[in-house]
Amino acid sequence: MLESPTKDNEWEPTMAALRRALVIIDVQNDYFTAGGPLEIQYPDRHESLANITKAIDLAEAQGMLVAVVQHQYPAGAPVFAEGSEGWKLHPEISARRKDSWKHIVKSYASVFAGTDFEAWLRSNDIEAITVVGYMTNNCDLATAAAAEPLGFEVEVLSDASGAVHLANEAGQVGAQQLHETLMVLLHSNFATVTTTNDWIHAVESGAALPKGDLGSSAVQGQAAFAPVA
Repeated sequence: MLESPTKDNEWEPTMAALRRALVIIDVQNDYFTAGGPLEIQYPDRHESLANITKAIDLAEAQGMLVAVVQHQYPAGAPVFAEGSEGWKLHPEISARRKDSWKHIVKSYASVFAGTDFEAWLRSNDIEAITVVGYMTNNCDLATAAAAEPLGFEVEVLSDASGAVHLANEAGQVGAQQLHETLMVLLHSNFATVTTTNDWIHAVESGAALPKGDLGSSAVQGQAAFAPVA
């Protein structure tokens, strides 16, 4: 991993120096079916899709490696049934898809689980993955967490992903609160969270993106929620 000196003459990784791959996670029709169980609620799915395509166009222009991922269940499943319309990639993605892209079919939340994704990254000397796609609260989160012990840096584009409303025996949470909370969580340890436009600027200019960590996030959290005297 390439590193750069800080003002204190210490050394820390910089995302600008790392070899990236863009990972397009599960941008499939089931996430866009109006009234469907997995309809993305926040951010607006059409806006996040537009940002995903912007990231793809930038990756292609930069000669960046691209992996496209599809979640798959057996025929007859309520979502992502193999070969079904909902299982297919969204037309905006399929129209851009190239034979040079790595195609991954998965059945777990993490792109690393049960696939050759890690081997593909290592064979291409990839040090960092840029995650776009769905869902924030499942496959994006699981993939970022799985990358940590493997030594891969992760970037998550907050406006090129999305969440759904959740409710179960443990409680309920709206998609906006869920998405925004997970972005804070991810940036505290598992990933560098940024917007699509800021990511594009960083890639084009070679600038480093600000990276969070658990310690400083906890200290800032204490300050933010300190009781008023």
